[in-house]
Amino acid sequence: MSQLEDMRIFAEAVEAQSFTAAAERLGLSKQFVSKRIAALEKRLGARLLLRSTRQLRATDLGLAYHERVRRILEEVDAAEQLITSQTAAPRGLLRLSAPMSFATLHLGALIPAFMQRHPEVTVELELNDRTVDLIGEGYDMAVRIGTLADSSLIARAITTVQLITCASPDYLARRGTPSAPDELAAHACLIYGHASRTEWAYRVGERLRKVSVSGPMRANNGEMLRDAAIAGLGITSLPDFIVVDALADGRLRAVLEAFRPDGFTVHAVYPQHRQSSLLVRAFSDFLVEQFGAAAPRSS
Repeated sequence: MSQLEDMRIFAEAVEAQSFTAAAERLGLSKQFVSKRIAALEKRLGARLLLRSTRQLRATDLGLAYHERVRRILEEVDAAEQLITSQTAAPRGLLRLSAPMSFATLHLGALIPAFMQRHPEVTVELELNDRTVDLIGEGYDMAVRIGTLADSSLIARAITTVQLITCASPDYLARRGTPSAPDELAAHACLIYGHASRTEWAYRVGERLRKVSVSGPMRANNGEMLRDAAIAGLGITSLPDFIVVDALADGRLRAVLEAFRPDGFTVHAVYPQHRQSSLLVRAFSDFLVEQFGAAAPRSS
């Protein structure tokens, strides 16, 4: 084990504040991580970490060492990326999972553009709104919307989405426009998912408040719910990328905008062992580039 690799293990342990979490991130055993840090401390002749059953934290010397180590690792990574970006091109198969509506509305144009830029790349794409097991099912990367569960996956933010509560002008003329979240109880709501109990969240003052909703239709596809709302069946709450066109041309009208909750982040996520893949890095860079260049959506 090289001195540089020991530095990388130490940096991960400090940042994760746990041998177990650091081991998961690095794809190593907890015992191996502990052993290498002990060897590092012995070589330096200094205690770098304070260990307890509940917490792992750096000593003052450990913090100073971590600051220098992190700079060294960033320089090493930058140097390697500089060379590989000049001497190699992405190639091979990219197995990708993405939510159905987001993929059809956004990735349908972006994936061909990426493949034209890198002609030696092939893509296997599965559209599914469930959370796939990237490692167990053999995916290289997934696109996920919303809060990520704690895991050993690498996550890279690529864009944000807003949830828009909306209905057709015809429905609002017949049933009235809700002026507060509590009034949704008196409305027909078109609901994403199939849970027995459904709550929509709104920001009321400084707090997030959940209200129970019910209605005549549930579906696991946002475009179906959007079309049902356009037809006047009720009020729905969907990501802005699904309803932006219908809002722009007047087929839908946003309601409860003063109570709109914070948006959700869209991430590209991939397993630790794929972070060195030139193909995975190139595609995540491409997504960040494309979504960063897009003009902000209005609603």
